[in-house]
Amino acid sequence: MTTITSAYDLELATLNTTGLDRREALESAMAVAGDGWLARTDVGFAAMRYEDAISILRDKRFHNALANLRNDVPEAQRTYFEGRRQSILGMEGDDHLRLRRLVSPAFTPAAADRHRPTMRRVFTSLLEPALAAGACDFVADVADPYPIPVICEVLGAPPEDWRLFSDWATDIFRIFNGNLAEDLPLIESASNALISYVNQLVEQRRDTPGPDLLSDLIAAEEQGDRLNNDELSMLAQAVLMAGTDTTRNQLGCAMALFAEHPDQWDLLVADPSLAARAVEESMRYLGAVRATVRVASEDIVYRDVLFPKGTIITTHLAASNRDPEVFEDPGTFDITAVRTTQQMTFGSGVHRCLGAALARAELQEALTVLAERVVRVRPDGPVTWKPATFGIWGPASLPLVLESAS
Repeated sequence: MTTITSAYDLELATLNTTGLDRREALESAMAVAGDGWLARTDVGFAAMRYEDAISILRDKRFHNALANLRNDVPEAQRTYFEGRRQSILGMEGDDHLRLRRLVSPAFTPAAADRHRPTMRRVFTSLLEPALAAGACDFVADVADPYPIPVICEVLGAPPEDWRLFSDWATDIFRIFNGNLAEDLPLIESASNALISYVNQLVEQRRDTPGPDLLSDLIAAEEQGDRLNNDELSMLAQAVLMAGTDTTRNQLGCAMALFAEHPDQWDLLVADPSLAARAVEESMRYLGAVRATVRVASEDIVYRDVLFPKGTIITTHLAASNRDPEVFEDPGTFDITAVRTTQQMTFGSGVHRCLGAALARAELQEALTVLAERVVRVRPDGPVTWKPATFGIWGPASLPLVLESAS
């Protein structure tokens, strides 16, 4: 007879990375993962291995913790959420499935590929001043400003409004930084401005469709079901969030890795067609999204362990991406490795990153342009990393010397 044990009654290793730098935090997580698939955290539990992270993310009974964000804030802050449509990033159930079904055709690799020429043009324009100077802060000068013009084109916004989107994105992303009480006024102001802007853009695109995502979403229909204006505004905000912060942080992580591993940069320069594989390997080895949080929507038994309703469980993506039972030589950064198992940084299941194809295209084009234009990359000072509390994480400052190919 199978014995079911509550997670709270298990003797488990504790995952605590407070105050550790990125290497120490990962080493600590890997040590905990070696003790077992499940660990205790200060808010609940963490699934530390690849197969368990996949299983939990694909189990629809474990809900995205963002869905609880409205209920977890103090009463004084709740008015912000009560007047707004729930984001697709935190929705569950039939409403979530309906929206994913309607919008998925607009987020295919083929749809993302339409914008590759813009990606190359924007990235090249940002890189050229850095090449002329021979050095730059890669984050401030190149990675941070790169995704916004691309997202603006994807949505169909004119180039003169790129700065507006950049400012809104910076403030809206504060929702992930664990300081909601202080940041909420900025988040609310940026959200309101973006919603107003998108509503105007929707009306323009209804009259004059274009080759952009917003026109695709307006046209999206299944058995007479269409998106309304509130849903279109919410999705535009989700695209801004999913297509900006992950991309610029992951690009910063990738170039920090290449500065540490010049042999790998030499391989990419010799064969820029390795860019796609380099993107996947950088996301596996040093992903900008290191974990994602779920909450048990009911009493759930998984692997003979009971997770009572309301239990918080973190899927540790960084540790899963280094799982030696899944990845050969997981501690080595190797862009030539043929890995048959997909990295976990985009997540899995019904909440897998909707903009994954767009982010991949942006990163691939950036690394391809860099490989064609830069023969050598080396550090020009220490890397400053963002605080560990940041949900989407990467270097805050990355000084590099870039040796031009010409």
